[in-house]
Amino acid sequence: MESNITKITYASYRRKSTDDERQVLSLGSQKDEIGRNFPNLKITDLEPESVSAFKPYKRPVFKKMLEMVEAGKIQGIAAWHPDRLSRNPIDAAQIIYLLDIGKLKDLKFCSYHFDNSPEGKMMLQIVMSQSKYSSDKLSKDVKRGMNTKANNSGYRPGRATPGYLNSNTNVRGEEIIFNDRARFNLVKQVWQTMLTGNYTVPAILKIVNNDLHLSQRATRKLPERKLTLNVLYRMFTNPFYYGWYEWPMGSNNWVKGKHDAIINEKEFDRVQFLLGRKGRPRPKTHKFAFTGIMRCGNCGAGITAEEKFKKQKNGKTHHYIYYRCTRRIDLNCKEKAIEVKELSKQIDGVLEKLTISEKFQKWALYYLHEVRKGEAQTREDIISTKHREYERVTVQLDNLVLKYTSPENQNGQLIGDEEYIPLRSRLLKIKSDLAEELSHQDKKIEEWVEMTERTFNFTRYARINFAEGSLELKKSIFACLGSDLLFQDQKVRIDLRKPFNFIFEGLEKVQVDLERLEPLENGLDIRLIEDFALKFPVLSG
Repeated sequence: MESNITKITYASYRRKSTDDERQVLSLGSQKDEIGRNFPNLKITDLEPESVSAFKPYKRPVFKKMLEMVEAGKIQGIAAWHPDRLSRNPIDAAQIIYLLDIGKLKDLKFCSYHFDNSPEGKMMLQIVMSQSKYSSDKLSKDVKRGMNTKANNSGYRPGRATPGYLNSNTNVRGEEIIFNDRARFNLVKQVWQTMLTGNYTVPAILKIVNNDLHLSQRATRKLPERKLTLNVLYRMFTNPFYYGWYEWPMGSNNWVKGKHDAIINEKEFDRVQFLLGRKGRPRPKTHKFAFTGIMRCGNCGAGITAEEKFKKQKNGKTHHYIYYRCTRRIDLNCKEKAIEVKELSKQIDGVLEKLTISEKFQKWALYYLHEVRKGEAQTREDIISTKHREYERVTVQLDNLVLKYTSPENQNGQLIGDEEYIPLRSRLLKIKSDLAEELSHQDKKIEEWVEMTERTFNFTRYARINFAEGSLELKKSIFACLGSDLLFQDQKVRIDLRKPFNFIFEGLEKVQVDLERLEPLENGLDIRLIEDFALKFPVLSG
């Protein structure tokens, strides 16, 4: 072979995996080593490629090289090591087969000696098999490390989403995710803009790029660049922003993250509602006050708005806005459109029935403060109950982990993965919710009076603000009235929130009693306010 070495034309094959930037030798170094080790060979230098060899049929340069061997254009291959040629059994078999049929006469490696003999080919197969084993083991180790990090550390593996950064300073697999100081508050503004319900995603994209100047951070291959519509949609449908992530993807195993959440779960759900089914946004070309928050009472589709202009004979043009069913669920829906003036009149009628007098407002807030003074013991009982429930869930979770990791459960005899993963995820969610409730209990208590005052202030001034406010304010007031806003038979149907419904039902009687009795000496009416306090939920929209 050595005497015929000058008659063989070799191809120089250089490869580096795209997912491994810390190769022992870079592409340039591989070329230098091949030239230094084999200065007397006739070598055709092929283009290098940065592709993993873990899967077959993924390397165009490698395929081209084998075709050149088949055609007789080259008879040998020079590379740094056999693992540059193959890390999978199919590509390895192709190399061995070409050696067997004699079309591939020799292989030269800088870090391995190959002899084209039965023993040499057997050893080459062993080396390539070892490369396959190393790749498999590395893949398994990486996945295990990522799963451990995701489930135990509370930091999601992978590249951080916009608004966050990977630490890249700790041990590989143990990096944390922290706030991107240059982008975190900007991303928060983007979410708050979406939560108003007044902007489409394309409209928000213009604000992001033209006003906020929020950009995607630079990567290894790409420079800093503007956000795209796809990136914005992915942001608005990613639960990571309210503090949770699924790992592995598609497993239904949800993990509470340790990163700072930008929004809460209710706000995330509201954005999903605004986006429409399956995260697709509802097409909007204009800014209307009541779109995106109503459904058709006949077919359940959304309500849209459209403008119409009518030109009179005298030359004047009249502008009308009509709200109608989108008919996306039932093309034959018979619901008729309604003009915005009539719709506003109906909403004003609801607000009129909810509006309270200044006298009633002061009277109600006085008794709410009195009720608060007497509820201290009840509050302590609730906190004590939640502490006991938290301890019970913690014990359940510990017992579940002990059962799963028990030597007797080595093959899943006691509890299998399909039962353990969702049960563990559910217990973690319950534990997290209880911990959050306990940590915020005092804050909720302090905010209670403030929230009740806001409720009565709303009913005191909502009608005035609705009549005189902007489109955004009108929409906010309308959305605040109820969680299920329907439009049927050209009429608005509102399932009032509990506090409004309670005020609506008892307002007339209380107003009569208030006119008849002294407001601060009426022992009978305090029971009504106590009842209200028990039914009162937080009005967060």
